[in-house]
Amino acid sequence: MDDVIRRRALVHGSVQGVGFRFSTEGEADRLEVGGFVRNLRDGTVEVEVEGRPDRVALLLEWLREGPRGARVDRVDVSEVEPVGESAFETRH
Repeated sequence: MDDVIRRRALVHGSVQGVGFRFSTEGEADRLEVGGFVRNLRDGTVEVEVEGRPDRVALLLEWLREGPRGARVDRVDVSEVEPVGESAFETRH
């Protein structure tokens, strides 16, 4: 079995009110990774993603562009401990 990793990403830019969370959940489901996405009060979007390293890397790469209508200025990524999440959800 492949190793499982988890990463936390803070997405900065014009990323709220443009379908970012909805699109991120769809992309995560397509890649079969777990975790969550949510808006933060400071205008950023927080994403935690868990799964196979190659799949996690693909979602992190996707976050750097985001959905149509979003403008991503930067993505800050940090390592976090896996928690065993296999489903992906939008949190409020």
